[in-house]
Amino acid sequence: MSLHDIALTTLDGRATTLGEHAGRALLVVNVASRCGLTPQYAGLERLQQRYADRGLTVVGFPCNQFMGQEPGTNAEIAEFCSATYGVTFPMMDKVEVNGPGAHSLFAALTQVEDAAGEAGDVGWNFEKWLLDPDGKPVARFRSAVEPESEQVIAAIEAALPA
Repeated sequence: MSLHDIALTTLDGRATTLGEHAGRALLVVNVASRCGLTPQYAGLERLQQRYADRGLTVVGFPCNQFMGQEPGTNAEIAEFCSATYGVTFPMMDKVEVNGPGAHSLFAALTQVEDAAGEAGDVGWNFEKWLLDPDGKPVARFRSAVEPESEQVIAAIEAALPA
């Protein structure tokens, strides 16, 4: 099964898959509204604006597994993202990213190695995975890596559709 085929639900309850964005590079991010890293939403939205026309879509996945930093309902999360950061990129239903209840997308993504060659559990909010236009993971960035950092920008540039 391709990552494009995994069943997902949007923040507003619509059934979807990443296949809806086939042919585009995707930056998949586990997000939270009450985290010290929450300001990364601004950089993620700037990436969305900067690269959308060139074939990138940022996709946010709220997660409450890290010190309860995403406690809101889907409606509250949507309102926060829109009002606070002007988020226009797709947001999915709240998911678990680690453990026995981990969403199948993240069960697959945690097998991807980061720049240090380490795979495994998501360490914190705002980890990022870059998928190529065919849905294959090409990079993993840990939480401390800013969305607009040189390494993320270089990876995005390399993964954009021709």
